[in-house]
Formats: sequence, C-alpha cells, structure tokens
Amino acid sequence: MDDLQRWHHSPAHVFLPDTMYMVTAATLHKVHHFRDTMRLEALTNALFEVSESYGWALQAWAVFSNHYHFIAQSPTASAVLKPLIQRLHSQTARWLNRQDDTTGRQVWFQYWDTCLTYEKSYFARLNYVHNNPVKHGLVAAAEEYPFCSAGWFEAYADPSYYRKVTSFRYDRLKVADDF
Repeated sequence: MDDLQRWHHSPAHVFLPDTMYMVTAATLHKVHHFRDTMRLEALTNALFEVSESYGWALQAWAVFSNHYHFIAQSPTASAVLKPLIQRLHSQTARWLNRQDDTTGRQVWFQYWDTCLTYEKSYFARLNYVHNNPVKHGLVAAAEEYPFCSAGWFEAYADPSYYRKVTSFRYDRLKVADDF
C-alpha cells in the first residue's frame, strides 16, 4: 500500500470571510433522532439561533430526521465554522438526550463543508438544498416541506432571481446525501 492510500487525515477546513458555504451534517449511524415535528422544529430553531449568534447569514436550509443541509454566508470577522457546528450539535444533542432520557448518547457524526466560490456552483447548490425534501421522497413539491427554505424562497424571492436559481441543474452535484 502506498503512502497516499494510508493517509488518514481529512482535508483542513479552510475559512474565507464573507463567502458562501454549503454544510451537510449527519447523525451517528444515520439514526432518525429528529423523527417528529417537535424535534424537527427544535433542530431548525437551533440552526437559526446558532447561525445568527455566530454571524452566519443563512441562505437556504433543509432539516431532516437524520441530517441537514444549509448554505450560509460566512461573517467578515475571523469566526470559523467549526465552533458554530460544535455549538449546534452539542445544544441539540443535549436537548434530544433530555427528551429521550439518554444522558451522554452521541447524536451527531460529523459535518462536511464546501466553500462556494463560483456563482454557478452556488446557484446549483441553492436549488439542491431547496429541493432536497423531494429528493428524499418526503413531498411532491419542495414548498410543501415545512423544515426547508423552499417555501420561503418561492414566496419572498424576487421572481427573476427565483427563476434563475431554479433553472440550475443539481442532479449531477456530488453532495454527501445518502441518508
């Protein structure tokens, strides 16, 4: 086995201020911990609260029973993504473990982030996140899924911008999403 095959470190998370990122996170062993409306609302609200407290501007989000995706603009300050994710995951895991009376259980596995530096990549991923509930077979139209930004985007985005984003193909994107 050559050195490249034995290399066990994952790439460093690079932080660029005032840049768009797509983040995907999954529960450990893909367990459906957030399986009902109350739990999905708690995870969604925590995502809103934590991202705002760290100065990240959410652009799109989709929250599911065993994973989530979001696209956000990083702050101009030197705050990085890792503390945001650590707080979100620890806060929601503690809450969930209190709900299930299972102290200390590991809920979250890890997260993946992609820095979106190309406009076409950004638009395709926006469309991907908005349509993720359809991809997973939860709804026929993304706007019907309440734990996703698709309905908000359709209702409030400028119509020409909405048409532009929804025109981008997302079926060939390589996103960790086998949940």
